[in-house]
This record gives sequence, structure tokens and C-alpha cells, in this order.
Amino acid sequence: MTKLVIVESPTKARTIKSFLPDGYEVLDSRGHIRDLPNSAQEIPARFKKQKWASLGVNVEKRFEPLYVIPQHQQDTVKTLKSALQRADELIIATDEDREGESIGWHIFDVLQPQVPVRRIVFHEITKEAIQEALEHPGALNDDLINAQKARRILDRLVGYTLSPLLWRKVAPKLSAGRVQSVAMRMLVERERARRTFVAGHYWDMVAHLQTDQRQRAQARIHSVNGLRIATGKDFDKDTGTLTEGIKALVLDQAEAEAVATQLAAMDWRVQSTAERITTRRPPPPYTTSALQIEANRRFGYSAEQTMQIAQSLYENGHITYMRTDSVHLSAQAVSAVRTKVQTMYGAEALKSEPRRYKTSARNAQEAHEAIRPAGDQMQSVREKKLSGGQASLYDLIWKRAMATQMQDAKVNNVVVKIDVTRPESNGAEPESNGTAVHLDVSKAEFQARGATFLEPGYLVLYERALQEGDEHSSNSPEIPVPKMATGERLDLDRLDREGHETRPPARFTEARLVKALVDNGIGRPSTYASIIETIQARDYAFKRKQELIPTFTAFAVVNLLEQTFSYLVDYAFTARMENDLDQIALGEEEWLSYVENFYLGAEGLEVQVSEQDARIDPSLFRSLELSNFDYTVRIGRFGPFLEQKSAGEGGSQRVSLPPDLPPADLTMEQAKTLFRNKTAGPRELGRDEEGHRVIQLCQGPYGHYVQLTDPHAEGNGDKPKRVSLPKGLEPDAVTLEQARYLLSLPRVLGFHPQDQKEVRAQLGRYGPYVSHDRATTNLSDTDSIFTITLHRAIELLSQPRKSRRTAPKVLREIGLHPAEQKAICVLDGRYGPYIKYGDFNVTIPKQTDPASIGVEEAVTLIEHRRLNPPKKHARRRRK
Repeated sequence: MTKLVIVESPTKARTIKSFLPDGYEVLDSRGHIRDLPNSAQEIPARFKKQKWASLGVNVEKRFEPLYVIPQHQQDTVKTLKSALQRADELIIATDEDREGESIGWHIFDVLQPQVPVRRIVFHEITKEAIQEALEHPGALNDDLINAQKARRILDRLVGYTLSPLLWRKVAPKLSAGRVQSVAMRMLVERERARRTFVAGHYWDMVAHLQTDQRQRAQARIHSVNGLRIATGKDFDKDTGTLTEGIKALVLDQAEAEAVATQLAAMDWRVQSTAERITTRRPPPPYTTSALQIEANRRFGYSAEQTMQIAQSLYENGHITYMRTDSVHLSAQAVSAVRTKVQTMYGAEALKSEPRRYKTSARNAQEAHEAIRPAGDQMQSVREKKLSGGQASLYDLIWKRAMATQMQDAKVNNVVVKIDVTRPESNGAEPESNGTAVHLDVSKAEFQARGATFLEPGYLVLYERALQEGDEHSSNSPEIPVPKMATGERLDLDRLDREGHETRPPARFTEARLVKALVDNGIGRPSTYASIIETIQARDYAFKRKQELIPTFTAFAVVNLLEQTFSYLVDYAFTARMENDLDQIALGEEEWLSYVENFYLGAEGLEVQVSEQDARIDPSLFRSLELSNFDYTVRIGRFGPFLEQKSAGEGGSQRVSLPPDLPPADLTMEQAKTLFRNKTAGPRELGRDEEGHRVIQLCQGPYGHYVQLTDPHAEGNGDKPKRVSLPKGLEPDAVTLEQARYLLSLPRVLGFHPQDQKEVRAQLGRYGPYVSHDRATTNLSDTDSIFTITLHRAIELLSQPRKSRRTAPKVLREIGLHPAEQKAICVLDGRYGPYIKYGDFNVTIPKQTDPASIGVEEAVTLIEHRRLNPPKKHARRRRK
């Protein structure tokens, strides 16, 4: 008797198989075995002429979805059907959330089993959890299936209805998404705020003091003559001036100098000391979004990368299910954590009673428990013997779970107030320091603040907590303040004046964006990674360091949606939709009527798109009027450009904008420079050595280059020779001789003494290099293509191959191949990042972020490489 168990992934299948006895066959579906069609090629021929076919949803027939099995899943379905013919029972063991329920339903609907079917769910992949699930099987949950179906159909209707409108009204190849557009609006609103931001300036000072016991202390100025000194939070972020209604003294540099001069001659005494003991409670265990935020903040992981690593940890049985918005821990988990804490840190480290956390997210149901180490042993990362990204992420999860049952941390917060007054013996007025501003200071107050841990409690888990601060932003490192008695006189060593400028609102990192989506109730934990990835893939945003920066195209799309479909990018409306989908999942709302009303209702999407299509003037939304800017930004077929109205006949001048220019950073000076460079045209450097052709320095969309132009050959269709400037050569520093040299490349340096073959200096795609026969070597920063000699080139070429090219750097470890148990890594090669697996070097697709590739995607690329080996081209024989 054979029982067929079907899961989603190869890794999960392998792990589960190890826990099952003989008689079980475990196969994977590699995710969804069918979906709505992604292209016209996937639409069956019998439906192609239907006007709803492009949507993939029959809006005329109760919103019946058109499900197709994509080409890459055809073999998977055949394998599953073949295995089912040998089985006496089918067990669907896909993940326990809506997505997993939907995958399980598609498996059931496609295979049409004629044998008994059981549905099992488990929160962790351990032997005990699998056995428990097998002993208590259930059935597929229709409510969860309908909720996922509704979400998929809604997303398709919004995307496939609005996107064509964007193509017609803004630019081709654009897309709109139900949640994606809201996230994009968040990025754009933050960039708008940065553009209108006006910086506020203020000065304060820090006193370096000594106590009677010769201990050193620092104190910051708090008030002068009873008026509080302004800090950054007192300034209006839009005007850069003091916020209306706030009474505070704003010091400029001259005033700060005047005050400091007077304070240096005054008496410094302790007015009071105050201590307050506060308790820091350990944070709850991780939800999906909290884990994504922390992994981004701590390690710079993208949301997608975090989920890939977490998926691998889950499928290998290391952690519980990683898609959850619950902070609840099971009784088994609490007991296991308390046992581990007592073993490692002693009974005194334990909270006297088990600590429980309540989930604040409404209708939290993606899973029934927070993310924690699987099983009842709570092994540390060292005991697990994990490495790389898995070790980093597991350690975060383990510490969070352990901390939940440990003692609170107790912190002693100290505030020392210091009075600065005029000496009683000296009634003379303070002397002016010669500045234009003079404040008559009669008294001032400084404050010294610090914190020390009385009981570290759960913070003992974090090795650097007491020195560098805990992993949570609310915790700070120890800042001791020396003991000082009321009335004690202090000696002033020096008084540092510090100037400050208020900063614009910080751009979103992935962590901040996820937090904003969570705070607004938008999306679900499983969707954040794909949302952020899609925004970047569609060129609505690009990443610089850790910041997500919206493009001008994103500005145009958000402008159109805000003015014509405002409800679709309204935060509250989108949050309500999430709640409605939750109601469907709970069986409290019917999915079909909800979708019908959204799309075909009197105010439905279909009606509104039809009405707005006739009203929208494309020129209006292809233009952006930026604040504090005299030019117009337009969105063209090939990207954004600036337009300047010309005097005279009503024409205009245009110039392309750099694709990586943040909209908030575009200044009038930059715009003028772009137009000036275009108007000036190529800069003539001189002529070639024969004196016939002109050498020009030009600027293109990808940087500066030199070109060789023959004035007498213009119009004959021949393109001028062009050479990009090598890295490190600034355009303003290019000389005629350097330009001639570049245009002469490849240049013969001489002949190799061994075989009398040419040694050449060349400029390639990846920089300058020298070559001899078939040997090449790149030039380092210490060698210049302009000055390298034949002797030096021969010396470089003679070096052993390994010393000329260092071994590729390992950028990250993806994980182990699920079937062959060999490491899969991403390496930094000469031509960019690539996947290394044994003897296989696999190219990473251009649209794929190397940091986001997970085990399953890597295995897919590896298998494709095996089935499609690169063609070997015959070498062309040199004459």
C-alpha cells in the first residue's frame, strides 16, 4: 500500500521523507502547478477570440478564472499523475496559509484523484509535528481557497485593466497593481516631502567638565536665561523655521560664540540629580514583517532574500512556518524555551511566570504561531551548525524566542541638572566678543544624561548589548554619569559649539517600507517581498545603498492614479480590502458578490476606467511640475527628460535626465548644466595627427566619450569612431594627446621578444588591458593605458595566470542542493555575479537580483543549464 504525499518544494519533500516510514512516496509540485495565463501564448486557442481572454478571468460568467498549466510545469504534472496511479491514498501537505491551501486545491482539481484524499497541516517540519498531522487529518478549507481566489482575481483585474490605460496615457510597458501602487505612492509622497523640505539651522554646545573627584562628565546646554534652546524637533519640516507656538531660543553661530564666551567665565554647580529606574520588557517573537524589518536593518537583507533564507530554514526543519502575523507561542514552545533558558543561564534568568504575547494585528491568521525554532530543544545556532545567511537569521529568531521567557532588563536613568551663573564677586557686565550679536547671559542650564543597567535581564543574550546597544532601536548602550552631589562645583575644561541642520524625511528602506505597510494594514506578510521586487523590476524605484528611490515615471503614474482613481491608492481603502478578504477567509463574506461589486458595480473599476479613458489628457500626466523648479519634466517613450520653452516661435528645448537621478535632488543648477552641455554640443579638442579629422569630447546617456569626425564625409552614412573615457579620467582633464591615444586603440606597443608577435594596449568593455597572442591581462589602478611601456606590458603578461586574476569572491551562500547536498553559491566574476555549483557556472538573468535568489530558483537555473549547455563555437583560425 502506497501513500502519495505532495508538498510544494523539493527541500520540504526531502525533509518530510526522512520522517516517514516505508510506504510513503513524497513528491513536490514546485509551487503552483497552474495559474492565470501570463501571456497570450498561454491562452488556449478556443478562448483567444473571447474579449475577456486577455484578463484570464471570465467577467461575463461569474468571474470564472481561466487556469492554465504553464509549460515549465507540464512535466511536474505528468510526474504527479503517474505517481497517483500507483498510490492508494493522496495526502496534500502544502503550507497552512491561504497560498498553501490554494496550491493544494489546484493539485486536487488537476489530478482528480480516485483514491481517498487527506489534507494535513503542520506549523513545523519535525517528526513529532508530521506524526501529529497524520493522526489528525482534515479537508481542504473552501473559505481559505475562496479568499485566495478572490485576491488573485482582484489583483489580475486591477493590473490588467489599469495597465493598458497607463500605456496610452503615460508610457508603454508600465503596470499598476492593487497593493504595488499603494506602496509606490508611499515612496513618491516621501520624495515629494524631501523636495519641499527646507532645512532649519541651529547651534548648541556641549560642556566637558570635571568633578571634585577629577571624574569627567559631559553636559549639553538646555536653556539660557530660562528660555529653552531649540533642538531639531522644534523646526517645521516644510519651512525650516521654528514651528508656530513653540517657545525656544534658536542660536546661530555668532550667538553661540557670544554665549560660550560668557559661560566660560561663570560658575558651574550641580543643581540637582535625579534617578529613575525603568523596565525594558523583551519584544515579542518574530512575525514575518518584523523579521523582514530586522534582517534588513541588521544585515541589509532584502525582504525577498530574508524570505528565501527563512523558507530554507523552515523546509529543513529548523524553524516554524515563516509566514505569520501572530506573536503567539504554543505551550510546547514556551516550555521548551524556559527549559533552555534555565539550562544556559540558570533559574534566576527565568521570568517567574510564563510570559504571553497577544497579537495586535486584526484577523491574524496566516499561521497560528510566531516564528520560532522548531521542535522542543531550542538549539542555538552553534548547536545547529548553521552557516552564512541561515546562521544569521536563525540566530535572530532563536534569541527573540529565548528572550520572551527571560527577566526584564532594569535600567537606571540619571539626569543631572547643572546651573551656570555669574560669579557673585563680579558684578561687571560680560564683555562682547566682537560679533554682531550679543546676548546678555545671566544664567544657563546644562544637563548630563546617562543610563546604566542594574539588571541586564534578557539582554545577556545579545553579546554587544551593553556596549553598542541592543538590536532594538529603543535600547541604547550604557552612558555612565559620574556621581555628583547637589551644590558641587564643577570645573569647565572646554565648551564645544556644535552647528546642526535639520534633515529631510528619510527615504524608505525596505525595512521602513514594510513597517509602513504593516502600520497601515496594507498587504499581508507573504506579499511584501514580491511587492518591493516588482516596484524595482518595473523601474518605479531603484535602490541606492539601502534607500528605495522612486523614479520620475513613478511620480507620473502616482499623479494619474491620485487624480483619477484616488480610492485605489488610498491607504484606508486598501486596508479595508484586506479586512474584507479576511472576512471571506473566515467564511463571513461571499467572494463572488464582493468581486462583482468591485469590478462591475455602479462605481466599479470597469465603469470608472471606461469613463476616465475618454477624459484623461495624456499630455497632462506625461508632464511633472516640480516644486521650486522652473522646467517641466516629461515622461517620454525612452525615459524622462527636461523641457524648456524657447523664446520666439514657441518651440522647446529638450534634454534627457540621468536614469539614476532622485527626483528630490534635481536642482535648477543641474538642469542649467544639462541644457548648457547640450547647447554647447561636443567640445572640440583638436585634430588627428594627419590634421584631417576633428577630435571631439561628447556626452551621451552612458557617459563621456571621444569621437573622430571627418567634416568632409558628413552625410555619407559612416558613423564616427567613438571611444568611452576609461574609469578615472575626468572629462575636464582630457587632453588632445590622450584623446588621440584612445582613438588609436588598439595600439601596438611593440613585439614580444620570444615570438615577435604584437603586444597591444586595448580598451575593452571592462576597462584597459594589454594582449599578446591569445593572452590578456587587465591593467591595475597603478598602470595607465596612456603610459604603459612594452617592457611593463611583457612583465604583466609573464605573470602566472592565477596571480593575474584573483579567485572570484563569494558574495553569498544560497544553500545546499536539495537532492545532491552540494553547496550553491553566488560569486562575483569578471562579467558580474553568477551561480557556482560544482563545475557549473550559471549566468544570473539580468532582471534578477543576485541577493534575492533562493535555493529553488537556483536549482531551476542549474537544471536549465544542464539541459541547455552552451554551444561550442569553433575558433576562427588566424591568418
